[in-house]
Amino acid sequence: MKFLDEIKRRRTFGIISHPDAGKTTLTEKLLLFGGAIQEAGAVKSNKIKKGATSDFMEIERQRGISVATSVLAFEYNGIKINILDTPGHKDFAEDTFRTLTAVDSVIVVIDVAKGVEEQTEKLVKVCRMRNIPMIVFINKMDREGKDAFELLDEIEQKLGLRVTPLSFPIGMGYDFKGIYNIWEKNINLFSGDSRKNIEETIEISNLDSDQLNALVGDKAANELREEIELVEGIYPTFNNQEYLDGKLQPIFFGSALNSFGVRELLDCFVEIAPKPRAKQSEERLVKPEEEKFTGFVFKIHANMDPNHRNRLAFIKIVSGEFKRNTTYLHVRHNKKVKFSSPNAFFAEKKEIVDISYPGDIVGLQDTGSFKIGDTLTEGEILNYKGVPSFSPEHFRYINNADPLKSKQLYKGIDQLMDEGVAQLFTLELNGRKVIGTVGALQYEVIQYRLEHEYGAKCTYENLNVFKACWIEPEDPKNEEFKEFKRIKQRYLAKDKRGQLVFLADSSFSLQMTQQKYPTVKFHYVSEFE
Repeated sequence: MKFLDEIKRRRTFGIISHPDAGKTTLTEKLLLFGGAIQEAGAVKSNKIKKGATSDFMEIERQRGISVATSVLAFEYNGIKINILDTPGHKDFAEDTFRTLTAVDSVIVVIDVAKGVEEQTEKLVKVCRMRNIPMIVFINKMDREGKDAFELLDEIEQKLGLRVTPLSFPIGMGYDFKGIYNIWEKNINLFSGDSRKNIEETIEISNLDSDQLNALVGDKAANELREEIELVEGIYPTFNNQEYLDGKLQPIFFGSALNSFGVRELLDCFVEIAPKPRAKQSEERLVKPEEEKFTGFVFKIHANMDPNHRNRLAFIKIVSGEFKRNTTYLHVRHNKKVKFSSPNAFFAEKKEIVDISYPGDIVGLQDTGSFKIGDTLTEGEILNYKGVPSFSPEHFRYINNADPLKSKQLYKGIDQLMDEGVAQLFTLELNGRKVIGTVGALQYEVIQYRLEHEYGAKCTYENLNVFKACWIEPEDPKNEEFKEFKRIKQRYLAKDKRGQLVFLADSSFSLQMTQQKYPTVKFHYVSEFE
């Protein structure tokens, strides 16, 4: 029964938050507790030359932000944990939405001083749509911030969650004394020294004991007793099934930078988080315990190693065992493929694996045959759904700044678009290339990567577009559709898959066009039923 045991010991999750809430720092500390790294590099501090383990693109190191989702795996207490560290910056939201199709649960990080921020709201909405189980970690308790109850209210109201605290802070900021762990009934005292914080927990099963007063002082002890009484009175008791169904969200407090409260989070997570879950394909529901292998591509990363122009396709294994040197079916191409060196990850370290199980993420060398959303199986025709393209927010013409390097430029654009960094539209009228992105920072990333990875230079020109809409005519042969194509010719483009796209220059002109051509449907997402 080794196969079923391997599935049971897998936990695959993503960490999401608004930029700067401390997501990458938390990821590092989880790795630290898992014994996967020896020393954490704080992302911000320039004194530390190491840089964070999970940030491996040059531009990320310069700016202290995570641009690409990285995959990290480690073992903790016999459990194999796969973390997908998502970019927090809102300009990279699309990468994060895609990553959420590959996780079984999520940890949401919230900054104690700023509370719930806009990016957190968007991401949590996507998780709620898919009923992904969530645990909330309230970070930076060693700084002044909002009152704990005020924060819990805000999380309930703004994110629409039903919460239950599993740990509770004793004071905060300057008066921060530690954390009472409701889940394990013990106290962890905060010393401000990150090396010591990991070790000391003091078992206190009864909060009325004098031992509490001796540890934190009378004032803090009495406050804690009142607060815990309140917590038990107001919030529902933790129920594992409700958490797994996405109906109840446990809350932890801590300070990732000081490694404080992180072990409590990890211990509880390993115990309650879901093992790999079944996934819906267009044809049927696929369960992880099935014998036959299936998996899908949720991310493509070009140039993991700048010395070799290579691309890696990241595959989430949904069912069965993925074996090295075995022939599988690439469903979209209807072609047989096999892989001699599938990679498992640890930030920038990769190792070749012989066998992987449901919940694992495997990197496959890709010569350009994969696209995001592709399915691999042992022969069954299956298509996993839920990795669409969204309408971009920003549009610019891209021009070649060095005529001698046009081949490199087009190859670079091609590969970066496959990776899902941005979307490429080619105008029907004159064949000019337009790049659409979710955030303006993407243009810098593209320019930087084209130059440093492909040796090509580009410039941009602004283009006034309000939204890109994918076009679906009721009948491609009817007169109305032909007229639409003739009159709106200068606003029409093809996306990378060759689908027709209408680039509306304002919301008014989009409304007018919709009224004038009622048999033509306009979609904001590239996949429509």
